[in-house]
Order: sequence, then structure tokens, then C-alpha cells
Amino acid sequence: MSLPLGVLLTLLLLAGNGFFVASEFALVAARRPRLEKAAAEGSGGAASAVAGIRELSLMLAGAQLGITMCSLGLGVVSEPVFAGTLATLFHHVGVPRGAAHPVAFVLALALVTFLHMVLAEMAPKSWAIIDPERSATVLAPPFRGFARIVRPALAALNGLTNLLLRLVGVRPKGEEEMSRTPEQLRSLAVESRRLGLIAETDLNLLTAALDAPRAPLAGLVIPTARVVSVPPDASPQDVIDTAVRTGHTRLVVSGGPSAPAGVVHVRDAYLARARQTEPPARELAHPMPRLSVATPVAEAVAVLRDHHSHLGLVLRDDGRGAGIVSLDDLLTTILAPTDRPTD
Repeated sequence: MSLPLGVLLTLLLLAGNGFFVASEFALVAARRPRLEKAAAEGSGGAASAVAGIRELSLMLAGAQLGITMCSLGLGVVSEPVFAGTLATLFHHVGVPRGAAHPVAFVLALALVTFLHMVLAEMAPKSWAIIDPERSATVLAPPFRGFARIVRPALAALNGLTNLLLRLVGVRPKGEEEMSRTPEQLRSLAVESRRLGLIAETDLNLLTAALDAPRAPLAGLVIPTARVVSVPPDASPQDVIDTAVRTGHTRLVVSGGPSAPAGVVHVRDAYLARARQTEPPARELAHPMPRLSVATPVAEAVAVLRDHHSHLGLVLRDDGRGAGIVSLDDLLTTILAPTDRPTD
């Protein structure tokens, strides 16, 4: 094979290898919600990328197949061409034939390996990581076309792989079956930060969000001394006046140290006044669910939602009231864990 043809084939194989590497990293690193939004706005490339993410296992297999084919091509075509060319040059300058071929082979191998690592691996990987959504949008359509052509081969390879996994007691799962524990998600976040896929602030936010639902709600409790309350015999007008003065729409109806009468909404007081009735606050009050200070945030949210209550009564270990907790503060802790809840 002539040197010009060998160089041309080498460049094509390097470009092909880079294409598969960039496609693989783009699909893994791209943020699916952004692609789905772009697809909804009419982007065909984004739609192809979303479709590729939905069958990520098959697409990654396609990328690995393409990378393997290009790497083998470089070994079959590029190294012999460069080694033969260098051996001829060494022979012309007087290097003994016995030494010319081994030296030429080593230099050709080093050159092809260097080009393969820099141009076909590291450069496309860096581009895909820097701008994953754009690279996925650009590369997904042709990559999906390649995967469609070799799909029978990929299906056979995946089937063989799954069979081998079952033989060693591992049950393969599809993307739709995959679920992640908080520990797995935390590990993925740390690895993404190490690879430069997310910023340090994003890592801190993700870690806090994963820890927040399991954290006890003790730090979110509003102490009893700071709780805005009305006496059990307060009139609807008293409830309205207190709500206007404090800015709170829900008021605790005071009672014993561990058993407040409940919580009254100012709306109910307005309705009672409109009906020209004067029921005391304890009759307008709704019961508050009881929670322990050690209750995890996620469990507390579930309890309040089950009771259709915005406030919960938090009890100490001795059964006495420690204060109250609001659904707003709980949800803020889960959805925006870096922000401290405010009264």
C-alpha cells in the first residue's frame, strides 16, 4: 500500500474512532432534561440524542464496536505502512536491514499510538465533556444510523453478554429497570466531579440533596416559645387579628405542653365571621400529626401529606412538645438543601 493511501486511511480511521468516542461520552454526559426541551422545540438532533439515551446500553455497545473496528484498522493498515516507509528510509541511510525493521516498527507503533490517544481519544472526549448537549445533538443522528445498521450484531453481542452474566449469577437489567440508591447516586456525583462533568458547587448541592431526606428534622423545628398561637377560646375575630398582626395564615391553638388543640387557618375564621357565628378557635382547629424529633425529613413530608396538614407537632423523647415543623421548610430542605429555612 502506498504512503499517501496509508495516510488517508489513517486519518479516516482516527476520525472514525474520535466520532465513536465523542458519541459515547456525549450521550453519557448530556443532561437529558435539556435535550428533551430542545426536542420538544423541534430539534431533530436532540430527539435522536434522547432516543439514544433511552437505549443507552445498546448505544454504548455500538460505540465500543466502532472503536474496536477503528483501532483494529489502525493496527492492520497504519502501522505496516509507516513501519515499511521508515524501514526503507533507514535502509537508504545505511542502517543495517536487521536493525532497520525493528526500529521502524517501534517508531511506527509509537506514532500511531500517539495519534490514536491524542486525536482519536482525548481530544474528542474533552470536546464531548465540555459541551455534552451540543455534541450529543450533532453526533446522535449519524451515530443512531450506525447503530441501526449494526443492530443485529449488537443484539447478538448483548445477548451473549447477558448469558455470560447469568452464568455467574448476575441478572442483567434494562434501562427501564434501573434504580439508584442514594449511595450509588452519591458515588456517581463524586465520579462526575472527578471527570470534570460537574462543578464543585453542583457536587455539594447534589450531596446535600441526597443527605437531606434522611436527615432528622430536629434542626427544622420551630421552638414552642416562638410558635404563634391563640388560646382555645379565641373568637374568629381574635384569630383574624392575630393573623393580620403576625403575617401567619395558620395559627396553633394552644393547649397542654404536649397536646395543642390543633391548628386553625385564618380562612376558617373569615368564613365563620361571614356566617355570623362565633365558634371558639378549638372548634375551628384541625388536628396536627405528631412527629418525633428523630423522624427523617422525607418521612415527615409523607406523614404531613397523608394527614393533609401543613404543620406537624414535634415531640421530644419524653413526649413533651418540642415545637412545630412546616411542610414548606421540609420541602425546601429537600429541594434546596443549601438554603436554610426561615420562619
